Amino acid sequence: MVAAAMSCLIGGAALAADDWTKSKWGPDDQIGAANNLNAEKVLEASKLITTGKTYALGIEINSQTPAYAPRSFKIYVVQPGQVQGGSLGSTKTTYNDDIIEGWLGIGSQIDGLGHIGIDGVYYNGNHAKDFVDMSGLKKLGIEKVPPITTRGVMLDMAAHYGTDVVKEGTAFNKAEIEAVAQKQGVEIRKGDVVLFNTGWISLIGKDDKRFGSVEPGLGVEGARYLAEKGVVAVGADSWALEVIPFEPGTGVFEVHQVLLAQNGIYILENMNTAELAEDKAYEFMFVLGQPRYTGAVQAIINPVAIR
Repeated sequence: MVAAAMSCLIGGAALAADDWTKSKWGPDDQIGAANNLNAEKVLEASKLITTGKTYALGIEINSQTPAYAPRSFKIYVVQPGQVQGGSLGSTKTTYNDDIIEGWLGIGSQIDGLGHIGIDGVYYNGNHAKDFVDMSGLKKLGIEKVPPITTRGVMLDMAAHYGTDVVKEGTAFNKAEIEAVAQKQGVEIRKGDVVLFNTGWISLIGKDDKRFGSVEPGLGVEGARYLAEKGVVAVGADSWALEVIPFEPGTGVFEVHQVLLAQNGIYILENMNTAELAEDKAYEFMFVLGQPRYTGAVQAIINPVAIR
């Protein structure tokens, strides 16, 4: 075991490898906190549906979507065999197809458990040398993630701070999370999906440079707190979920390490929470069936909230 993996500094405290590299769900586990999903959570979430209103949590994605460099996205619409006016059969059927040239970690996305590690060691003690291949992950691929249908909780941080857009560098830790949950009258429970509304996504197309370089977000202590709660996924209306600039004394994307590598909790980025916040929809049924690209690290998604 590499030295950094044996003693990784998380939030200033050294943790032995065995504290995080062995999943509580066993040595063969590949889905992490998704083990907390069950029929009871689905039924619990279904009882939150009182209006039938649906919310698309994904944003539109195109060549102008700001993304973590060097990620990009392009779409090409083609008419195979029809360039010179060709068609199919006596009815002269014509059709359009499309080709995507781009990264899966762009726009609204889910980070799988093979995305972020600690010095080459990933969730459940998987070493990159043993499962990462240019042709796709041999373990922890996005195809392993089961449908995520559960109770969702939205924490409106913008309302909490009395602003349309929470200032970059603002960290959400245990105190802030508990304060907003109490104010909204919601409880964070095992198996939940937790989303933060910060207003940050409103900067897209207006100030893409600011949007993609800094952000308010989850702090290391806050990530640990949510892990203790047993949540399945954590998301926000920002490109990286966690607070940037990073908190003093923390590492680069350390919140990602705490959630993904250490606790098997999925990360949802660029979630469009604006309409949820407008309606004060703090609890809802969360539904996600991500594309099952074999061996993929991430996936572009459009989850749905129903209330």
